Amino acid sequence: MSNQQNPILSKAEDAADNILRHTKYILPHLGRLCLISTFIEDGIRMWMQWGEQRDYISSTWSCGQFLASIFVFINMVGQVGACVGVLMRKQVPVMCGLLFFIIGLQTIAYSILWDIKFLARNMALVGAVLLLLAESKSESRSLFAGVPQLERNTPKSYLQLSGRVLLVLMFMTLLHFTLNPMDVVQNVIGSTLMLLVCIGHKTKLSAMVLVFWLLLVNFYQNQFWRYATTRAMHDFLKYDFFQTLSVIWGSNDGDFPGARRGVVSTKGKNYIDSEKKI
Repeated sequence: MSNQQNPILSKAEDAADNILRHTKYILPHLGRLCLISTFIEDGIRMWMQWGEQRDYISSTWSCGQFLASIFVFINMVGQVGACVGVLMRKQVPVMCGLLFFIIGLQTIAYSILWDIKFLARNMALVGAVLLLLAESKSESRSLFAGVPQLERNTPKSYLQLSGRVLLVLMFMTLLHFTLNPMDVVQNVIGSTLMLLVCIGHKTKLSAMVLVFWLLLVNFYQNQFWRYATTRAMHDFLKYDFFQTLSVIWGSNDGDFPGARRGVVSTKGKNYIDSEKKI
């Protein structure tokens, strides 16, 4: 039975390699866009809901309309401006520092410290920014933003490790601990694929399947476009949708190309074996 499975898995891995090879010029930009998608959405929301955000901060902190407006302005310009800088590859460390500042500011202003679930999601955003910062320190080209290169104990490696640990924490918040059969199936499949990725078993193939699975679940569960923009459910699902995008890319960030660095492919093993025989 195992002899029959190996060729199938090998073909599947070869297919994953081919997909990555043909999309290698698109994936870095797509990866960065996904990682910062939450910041882009939140920055635009600050503009669209300027009055509501201003009034909330004003009433919560009793700071007045003027200071509340400054807070909303900093959030809007800071997030959108930093995201533009990251996408254009301009002063990325400075842009990441600005995003760190925004995360800290929002954590305090919205009292996120006392909400474990939202705090975990904020930590995941920190992880996403750490991956972007780590990528900016890389001189070599990669298929994905923040490709792990753990051969040496460099600051970049520690940044990547920290970022991915925080993003895996965020993945845990995506699980639904209910007795609903659909939720149970989603949890089991997602957790199994994440485990395979973490232990490095068929890394590229497992990571690719995990990406497509989480994308499918995300579009199925977080259909914010079905609700009117005036409804609270629209904002709630929209927030979840874009945060899940960041997690999807970040939790798999570097696994596809990382496999070619950390895990020798089947063809590579065959080549090495043949060289040893010679």
